[in-house]
Amino acid sequence: MTHTPDITRPPKELIDALREIGAATVAGTLGHMGFRNPHMVGPVTQNHGKSIVGPALTLQFLPQRPDLFNEGEYADPETQLHRHVLYHAQEGDVVVVDARGDMSSGVFGDMMSTYFKGRGGAGIVIDGCMRDRPNVEKLDLPLWLRGWTPNYHVQTSIYPNAVNVPIACGGVTVIPGDIIVADDDGVVVVPVAMAPKVVEEAKKHHDWEEFSREKLMQGAPLQRYYPLHDDAREEYEEWRKTNR
Repeated sequence: MTHTPDITRPPKELIDALREIGAATVAGTLGHMGFRNPHMVGPVTQNHGKSIVGPALTLQFLPQRPDLFNEGEYADPETQLHRHVLYHAQEGDVVVVDARGDMSSGVFGDMMSTYFKGRGGAGIVIDGCMRDRPNVEKLDLPLWLRGWTPNYHVQTSIYPNAVNVPIACGGVTVIPGDIIVADDDGVVVVPVAMAPKVVEEAKKHHDWEEFSREKLMQGAPLQRYYPLHDDAREEYEEWRKTNR
């Protein structure tokens, strides 16, 4: 029997705190903290208006080699590791797949996606494609992909090699258990060790942006309110007292 490792999930309160912050603010905050580009380039939302935050279950694909992998969609299902990453799914988890940007193999389809949603999975991120779009869309499962294909997962040039190992997805390193923040702006990776500071700094940023947005809508000077100038700090603190 195939055995694959599980992940260590971050505290729920950390997930909930990040849920209040958008991907753009999280990415900007991480940038100021030294993680210059936490944004995955390639996977884009397939369900506008959806957002997710959750720990990453990872799946790694490699180029096919005949001595390492025998093609066959149903030949021996339990050796197919794309199934095993789903076996680990718990409520709120996010499956993140390094499919090498391949546009010809559909990593998951209707049945796998149905199973994942039934397990309480939050969403799927793939640097590559899925299949069965008409049926998958009925699930209303949040997805960030490069696109769609009618081909199954090993039909062309890649095969699943490992579950819950470090991967690269959309040019970003993802460690199993990292926190994924995704919305219409894209997918951002938050290292668990950096997450508490991200929450602290992003909350400050979010608060003064709310204040500044109100002022800018009133026609106030951009120079004073974005970014918030020191001269407007006292005004902002007064605003906070009545807008908590």
